[in-house]
Amino acid sequence: MSPQERLTDALYGLGWSTVKKLPEPAAVRLGRTVADLTWKKRGKGVRRLESNYARVVPDASPERLAELSRAGMRSYLRYWMESFRLPAWSEERIRTGFDPKDLHHLTDGIASDRGVVLALPHMANWDLAGAWVTTELATPFTTVAERLRPESLYDRFVAYREGLGMEVLPHSGGAAFGTLARRLRDGGLVCLVAERDLSASGVEVSFFGDTATMPAGPALLAQQTGALLLPVTLWYDDSPVMQGRVHPPIEVPRSGTRAERTSVMTQALADAFASGIADHPEDWHMLQRLWRADLDPARPGPGGTA
Repeated sequence: MSPQERLTDALYGLGWSTVKKLPEPAAVRLGRTVADLTWKKRGKGVRRLESNYARVVPDASPERLAELSRAGMRSYLRYWMESFRLPAWSEERIRTGFDPKDLHHLTDGIASDRGVVLALPHMANWDLAGAWVTTELATPFTTVAERLRPESLYDRFVAYREGLGMEVLPHSGGAAFGTLARRLRDGGLVCLVAERDLSASGVEVSFFGDTATMPAGPALLAQQTGALLLPVTLWYDDSPVMQGRVHPPIEVPRSGTRAERTSVMTQALADAFASGIADHPEDWHMLQRLWRADLDPARPGPGGTA
């Protein structure tokens, strides 16, 4: 383990051991302070966040983009403060911490026993949404976690999410897909953060007017198992309660090859994500490159390179 990896692991460990002990108002103040200091430094992540917002809000002035990136960092740090404290939250605090709209799409799907795939972008606090599902709906689910370095940091995230009632699979190889498919065929629930492709086999979609690549997994799982595919978007307001919406199901097309059906379904998923992100751009925590043009260093995206 390199010195940088040891430091990263230690900082996350400090967050889970110390921040969770803070009173909620103190954690909120700490998160906002760290967010504002990070935003003022205008490091690589903040610049990339602002560049991504330039695609979401293409007519925004530089001043408006700066406001959005500051609000975005505050939202991002709210996610972290909540996540560090979630293991210490009571069941009642979890139940009252999330208010999803159009929940019937999910509860009807669970009741049908056909299996449900929930697909989300990196908005607000997806871990809180997951904890709410396992607590309020008493429904366990399976998810996938990106392999992180150092390995001890990945282990921390797995332990954290398993402590919230989730089954966590590593995002590596083809074994995860097979396990997810088995869970769905048994009528289970699968939740995937699904707007950033971590493989080399994603599906091209039009996203805010330009080409991006998104994972094929949610659409393929729905086709292969007959499970319901439901997009979900999340956002914060000025209260301690996170908001969310379960969007209508994405149907499997009746015709076309598997690749063509996957393309149509993934585009529909991207459109649902875009509608939620456009309404609440500051709660989309995308501090990495996403669009094809930005992944090519010879073609800088809006707002310059990052």
